[in-house]
Amino acid sequence: MDFFNPTFWTFVATLAGIYAILSLGLYVQFSMAGLPNFGHVAFMAIAAYAMAILVVRYGWPLPWALLASIVAAVLFALLLGIPTLRLRADYLTIATVAGGEIVRYMVMNFPEFTGGSLGSMGLLGPANVAMYNTGWQTLMSDIGERLGLSRDTVMLLVIWGLTAFLLLAFWQLEHSPWGRVLKAIREDETAVTACGKNVFFFKLQALVLGAILGAGAGLLLALQIGVFSPDDYQPTITFYAYLILILGGLNRIWAIPVGAILFSLLYTGTRFLNFYPLTMIDSGSRAFLRLFLVGLLLVIFVAMRPQGIFGNKREMLLEK
Repeated sequence: MDFFNPTFWTFVATLAGIYAILSLGLYVQFSMAGLPNFGHVAFMAIAAYAMAILVVRYGWPLPWALLASIVAAVLFALLLGIPTLRLRADYLTIATVAGGEIVRYMVMNFPEFTGGSLGSMGLLGPANVAMYNTGWQTLMSDIGERLGLSRDTVMLLVIWGLTAFLLLAFWQLEHSPWGRVLKAIREDETAVTACGKNVFFFKLQALVLGAILGAGAGLLLALQIGVFSPDDYQPTITFYAYLILILGGLNRIWAIPVGAILFSLLYTGTRFLNFYPLTMIDSGSRAFLRLFLVGLLLVIFVAMRPQGIFGNKREMLLEK
């Protein structure tokens, strides 16, 4: 792969924007409300599959399918949150981890409905390739022709424009009375309850808003890549989002894009480790080596600067 290929780096920058939106959802749940969600990827999977199934199997218009898929993610968040948010955070942790894996294994084991291991390509059966994003790609191409830009560039601008809008909106929410209540719940929910606030309701709102953002990221990713399968929704995607928050600074909403860009550069830059003596290793082994190097670099970074690039170490000590 050519290091100087602009199409490749446009794709990387687009994915960074999608990861920023995904991490923003986790920020609302974890950094603001203190909800440990380790199954955030489930919202991506539910939204992507719901959208593709509605478009391919039932012929829904894409805008209605997008809206319905977000509703499906919200319902799943309610299913997880209503029984667990009144209990200790441990129960939510267990429920989210289990929920993420349940979703992934369900779509793998109902091939007649979800396409099984083939994913979106198998929605019409093994002999027919299903496409759900034709209308979206046509729209991006039409806009690109009018502006004199490529389709990939238009997608990049759309995603980062949406990312900037969402960051600004949630920055304002974070500094509103609602956001201050969430942060107070994160620090001491007993004190917030004593002040007459409905802690359960605020937690549920944070969980649902995070689910909407996670679903949005899942839809954008599905529209960008064109095909997906259950393997695209491994639990590691959730931990990527946590790493993005940690890289920028766990309690700095405006640092999320920085963390997303750094993570994307780190993760994709290792693709170019194809020089001697690494060329003596086969490509499959080099793929595992990439993951090892990414993990090692992240461990070193967290050890040297646990508060992230823009985080404040004093705040971490105070939170303890």
